[in-house]
Amino acid sequence: MTERTQSCVESDASNLRIGPSHVEWDGNALEITIEERDKRLFNPFRRPVRGKVRVIPEALNPTSFALDPDQNHIWHCMAPRARIEVEMEQPGISWSGKGYFDHNRGSEPLESGFRAWHWSRAHMKRGAVVCYEGERSDGSVFASAIRFGADGIPDEVELPDVAHLPRSAWGIKRRTRSDIGVSQIIRSWEDTPFYSRAELSTQLYGEDVVSVQESLDMRRFASPLVQFMLPYRMPRARR
Repeated sequence: MTERTQSCVESDASNLRIGPSHVEWDGNALEITIEERDKRLFNPFRRPVRGKVRVIPEALNPTSFALDPDQNHIWHCMAPRARIEVEMEQPGISWSGKGYFDHNRGSEPLESGFRAWHWSRAHMKRGAVVCYEGERSDGSVFASAIRFGADGIPDEVELPDVAHLPRSAWGIKRRTRSDIGVSQIIRSWEDTPFYSRAELSTQLYGEDVVSVQESLDMRRFASPLVQFMLPYRMPRARR
């Protein structure tokens, strides 16, 4: 991932191009073409990262959700269940498995609208479940559990109990939802000063599931120290 200027971005109804990489929707799948270089701390040599990722929805959800009363922030889970196929040229690796894709859009920066949020998603025997909760910048809170059927249609259901998780290595507060009020971290995938993502073992609506969980602290993100540190992890292209 490289931050680029507006002149490096092009988009239309089915395509998004950012620098040499692009995303295309062909009517059946989302194809992501990656043409990048990695970023290693304290190492000026950036290795090529090149390949393709295909996300094939099992069903599409037409409904989006506002995360605030003024609808400045909209979340849309387009494919609650999907298959993913990864074919990388550099490094030479490939795999396939379960996938998902959503997006957030809005009329203001995320740090203007939120202090923190916690999100998780799990494949169920039929469909999927997403739990989404957080604190807005005005101190109000939101929380919902949405169960998606095999056809992708969402249905808001009763929230399971809160399951607190250990803080991340950077001290980020984490939480999720579980029938039994307990979840176990299988593996931490990403751990930064303002964001963490992990794989969990938990129970939802009577099923033992593996879920993906994220916690985001926007006050940390907006702090001058983190903003100073970001370019060392995410390069910024001048053109």
